[in-house]
Amino acid sequence: MDVIIVGAGPTGLTLGAALARRRHRVLAVDRDPGPRPGGTWRRRGVMQFAHPHGFRPQVRDLLATEWPEAWRSWLALGAEPVELGPPSAGVPVGVRSRRSTYERALRRAAAGVRGLTVVTGRVDGLVERGECVVGAVVDGATLSADLVVDAGGRLSRLSPPAQIGGDTGMAYVTRTYQRVRGAVPGPTTSPAAWSAMLRGYDTYVFFHERGHISAAIIRPTADPALSVLRHVDAFDAACRAIPGLAEWTDPRVATPTSGVMVGGRLLNLYRRQLGRPGLVAVGDAVATTAPTAGRGVAMASMQIAQLLELLDAGTDPATIADVFGAWCDTWIRPWVEDHLAMDAESVRRWHGHDIDLTQPLTSAAVVQAAKADARIQPHIGGFLSMTELPASLAPAEPFARAVYQSGWRPPAADGPARDELVALLAAPHAGARAEPLRFRAADAETGDMAWCCAARPSAVRRA
Repeated sequence: MDVIIVGAGPTGLTLGAALARRRHRVLAVDRDPGPRPGGTWRRRGVMQFAHPHGFRPQVRDLLATEWPEAWRSWLALGAEPVELGPPSAGVPVGVRSRRSTYERALRRAAAGVRGLTVVTGRVDGLVERGECVVGAVVDGATLSADLVVDAGGRLSRLSPPAQIGGDTGMAYVTRTYQRVRGAVPGPTTSPAAWSAMLRGYDTYVFFHERGHISAAIIRPTADPALSVLRHVDAFDAACRAIPGLAEWTDPRVATPTSGVMVGGRLLNLYRRQLGRPGLVAVGDAVATTAPTAGRGVAMASMQIAQLLELLDAGTDPATIADVFGAWCDTWIRPWVEDHLAMDAESVRRWHGHDIDLTQPLTSAAVVQAAKADARIQPHIGGFLSMTELPASLAPAEPFARAVYQSGWRPPAADGPARDELVALLAAPHAGARAEPLRFRAADAETGDMAWCCAARPSAVRRA
């Protein structure tokens, strides 16, 4: 069949390659032309392109099964499979990589997929016959298709309004570094990251390929005093003051590879299918989640696998959105609902509120309580690996509730509380202008360009 995919990001390219390998004729359309001849790449309209990412087993497994050339391309660019436990255990838990490296690997592999054509262009609208979508208008030209796939991401113009969700009330700042080869690692809380819950904000370090890392500080949007962290001097001062961050970003072993990048308007959204035969939405066009749990690319991979399974079983492309939409309602929507509750609880915690024991416990609260009651631990593995839905935690909820009723609370990590951090940042950043200067920082290995924010040098007094 002929397929038009709107969007050539990870979802569009992976689905397109898998369909082309099944001898379908696939056209993927994206406004972004891909890496420039010199290697630089500013991904248009993708705020998260240079920001931290976690890659769960679902991403690796899908590529290894459906598009092994892309998996090998990713490995060749340095992607690092991560295992839980000793190497002999052979239990994969994900991949360490930057998003830019992942997308670059997919673009390289896509060039060699017979039957997949990737073009730079704009989809102006859909072509309909009766009530069925039979193609798309691309840069003014009418193109026919048996199936049109909306892989246009969270800002897709083809998707209906979100059924549930909205703004998380969170914002974050992040900066990338490359560690000196052989440097002693800083602390870790998982094979792929280090994280710390502090009083008034949280902080993370994501581990990527070839010594690259991303340091991030996430806060409530409603706390403007911490917005100063978008300036380099303030961000560096915070890194020095927060144990863990200080070890990972120590300038003796870590060289910055970007300025400070801002991530705002973080959304948790779930959209049902538009209900137009011949059109199916997939990836972020269906479900968008904040990066706090690193689920986005995994959920897209799960959707791609299911859509392929339905097509392989002979499901009519004209009606596949109905069956696929029902599957998403069962297997994807619960993850968005989980994020809504979990992220709202984080914002309340940052504002100093205690856990509300009159409400159902969030998944994050149940997982945290496993530190105090070992009976919870056997129930959380499937949830953490996303092989079981959040509802799988229900048997552990009474144990967790008893933990909190006893007065136990997750201890805050070592580091300055919000008010202490604000006071610490006030001195080095006094007098900085409100509007940051934007500049581009090039990755020394791949040439990726990240749009960054930094204080104007003349307006900042050094600590």
